[in-house]
Amino acid sequence: MLTTITEAIASRTRLTINYPPGVRVIEPHAIGYSKDGNILVRAYQTEGASASGEHAHWKLFRLDRLEGANDNGGSFGGPRPDYKKGDKAMKGGIIAEL
Repeated sequence: MLTTITEAIASRTRLTINYPPGVRVIEPHAIGYSKDGNILVRAYQTEGASASGEHAHWKLFRLDRLEGANDNGGSFGGPRPDYKKGDKAMKGGIIAEL
């Protein structure tokens, strides 16, 4: 899944992911390591399930909790205006970002 997400960032491709509590559509903006070594994905969720109740919002996902990530055939134009490079949650280093 790491390769799928990294490629989606590079090509600005929307992904459909299965992440508790259900299926979501995301625009991945960055992937990197937390200070504890977990791989994190910073993405803008455009639709789908949400434990927080915010369906369209910035989300931080742990890669080890993703149950699937697939190219859904959609693309996005680039970073959202409120995206901040150098995600502070990724204190262990950034693998890829827009």
